[in-house]
Amino acid sequence: MSEQTAPGPPVPPPPRRRRLWPWVLLLIAVVLALGAGAVSAVLAREVSAERARTVHIRYEVTGAARDVTLTYSTWKGEELSTARLTLRSLPWTGELDTKGFMNGGTFVVSLGKSGGDVACSVTVDDGTHRTASASGAFATATCGGF
Repeated sequence: MSEQTAPGPPVPPPPRRRRLWPWVLLLIAVVLALGAGAVSAVLAREVSAERARTVHIRYEVTGAARDVTLTYSTWKGEELSTARLTLRSLPWTGELDTKGFMNGGTFVVSLGKSGGDVACSVTVDDGTHRTASASGAFATATCGGF
């Protein structure tokens, strides 16, 4: 003979667990948005300060050459300014002040057919210093990246 037990009240289903991951994702998104806003504000402040800063640049050419062409490009405000100069004797120095977000430029010293030896130097008041040298007919020395 088998014994049967009387059915009891129905067993309720286990309580539904709340999902935690949507809240974690929302929290991460909020933190990232706040961080991006703070970085953006700092970056805007830095760009504004850089635009207002004046930079002094000194160009120098030394050597033994008589047919030398200098070409230098410098950012002034929002525009690129380029100058070209032909020299019959060295040494030569030039200085200028530039202002704007993009400052600096390139300084190229080209020798003519008579050749010779030259060295160029660019010094920026923030401590940047670039040098290059060249020798021979139609040789070029480039001081860039300042």
